[in-house]
Amino acid sequence: MAEYIFQKIAKEGKERGVTPGSDNAIDWFRDKALSVNQVNVQKEMRNTAKLQNKLIPSDIGRMYHFFYDPKHKDTLPYWDKFPLIFVIDFYQDGFLGLNLHYIPPIYRIRLMDAIYSIARDDKVRQSKKARMTYGLLKGAAKFKYFKPCIKRYLTNHVKSRYLYVPFEEWDIAAFLPTQRFQKAKKTRVWNDSKQIL
Repeated sequence: MAEYIFQKIAKEGKERGVTPGSDNAIDWFRDKALSVNQVNVQKEMRNTAKLQNKLIPSDIGRMYHFFYDPKHKDTLPYWDKFPLIFVIDFYQDGFLGLNLHYIPPIYRIRLMDAIYSIARDDKVRQSKKARMTYGLLKGAAKFKYFKPCIKRYLTNHVKSRYLYVPFEEWDIAAFLPTQRFQKAKKTRVWNDSKQIL
């Protein structure tokens, strides 16, 4: 059976006694993911146990990877061919996502910490209506790091199935080098994002 990078890191954490969801787990998984130099994203997309054919409204607040080919790629200065998003809203022709790849790791840490402060809140967890929507993010000052990440995706330009990333693997996915920017290097994208911030 193939071992995928997400599973490999999660398994190593378990073997070392790292308890998922704890503060030491967050730090350990982030450090481990940041130490990875390269990820074969084609291989990761063969993890059929985590793939689904479409996104639905109940997927709001969940994390996904997929391949994307934008409609206006010829006029865009750059784009991410393999987004890593939190789904935050739906439209008739697509969805709105928070693509973590558009900000450098130091800002991802701050954004993820803010997201965890919501995800761990018992009142939020117990509420069926509590979702990481654009309105929720916009209303929280501590989420200033989300602005460069908001991207709209057209369903008919998604070029793969959706790879679901469960909660316990968020920090692994968020810090692995899976971005696939086209027409620009990550340093330019991240510098542009810093200017927005």
